[in-house]
Amino acid sequence: MGEAGGRRVSRRGALVVGAAAGAGLVVPGRAFAGTPPTTEPAPPSSRVPGPPEVPGPPQVPGPDGVPGPAAGAGARAEQVRAPYIARCAEWGARKPKYPPKIWDQRPIRILVHHTAGSNTGDFSVPAAHRMARGIQNFHMDRNGWLDSGQHFTISRGGHVMEGRLWSLGELNGGRRVVEGAHSPGQNVIAIGIENEGTYIDVDPPAPLWDSLRATCAYICAQYGIAPTELYGHRDYRNTICPGDRLYGMLPRLRTEVAGLLGRRLSRKEVSKAAWPLLRTGDSGPLVEAAQYLLRDAGTLHGKPDGRFDERTRSSLTEFQVAHDADDANGILGGESWPELARTVRAGAESDAARAVEVLAAYRKVESVPDVVDHPVWQKLLGTGGSPASSAEDPPGVLDR
Repeated sequence: MGEAGGRRVSRRGALVVGAAAGAGLVVPGRAFAGTPPTTEPAPPSSRVPGPPEVPGPPQVPGPDGVPGPAAGAGARAEQVRAPYIARCAEWGARKPKYPPKIWDQRPIRILVHHTAGSNTGDFSVPAAHRMARGIQNFHMDRNGWLDSGQHFTISRGGHVMEGRLWSLGELNGGRRVVEGAHSPGQNVIAIGIENEGTYIDVDPPAPLWDSLRATCAYICAQYGIAPTELYGHRDYRNTICPGDRLYGMLPRLRTEVAGLLGRRLSRKEVSKAAWPLLRTGDSGPLVEAAQYLLRDAGTLHGKPDGRFDERTRSSLTEFQVAHDADDANGILGGESWPELARTVRAGAESDAARAVEVLAAYRKVESVPDVVDHPVWQKLLGTGGSPASSAEDPPGVLDR
């Protein structure tokens, strides 16, 4: 998430008057009153006032077609041990600009991020706390957000910290969720976890990985999230985050989290259908197909050549701006692919149809379905797996 600093408020974040209450939003009053549930009471000196208790149903279903509460629970789910998570007061967090919103519903997935910072060798608690304060300062002072954007933060030394105020208390309660700002469209329905470091060409250290696994298992157990519903930031945005190496480890993460929950996942469940990440310097049939799609959209001129060069980056950025992308940065990821890869029907004569032909030849597919929709596109792009939900946040999310 770190490399996307300074983003503007999302088009998905426009406040819809009256929609918040109907979607189950709990808006704390001007005065911070009450305290969300926690594993143990905070010391008087560090106690931060919280929102009032809000009545509501014990279970709030997720969107259609998405595993709901208890979907991730196995025989040992209730025995999942809670990792130690330092509350905001423990790492010296600033007071938010105003109270975070709390939604009376459960999240349905977890999004894994990397901070895109240095891969420090200092694994100490003080270093972890300094990192958390640095993130909060950047998010509040540079991005203009009310607090840290993510719900939780894990240092390279494996120290787990609450990110946005009240996230830990609501997690321990297991019924409501604090609105975050870690990924537009995913700030209520997904718990965001920042992992310290940059994991484009190196793996995360063992202490961080072990804590990430334990934290994900606890979140899944508390909120009833299926262990298959763990994703990377790039699955929903145009970003490199959480880095090629950490993103490539997500199948392993799903498997290990499922094990802690007493479940065993099939190979198909572990792999999720996704959109490939393409950026400057890439080449090959996938880039050529993307170029045909960009020409189909009217932003690329000239013949597709399979090279992601400045011409391709510029045309992609033009497409992203035209479609009001939150990340109009010339990186083709999970935000722009669904808009670019339009439905193609048998017999069609278009550049989009030529993109299908390029991929079919590359994959040595003798025939393709009469209707090439998003699942078919993903298979042709080589990211076939169990279907990934495209559900997004309810109206009224501010993404800040």
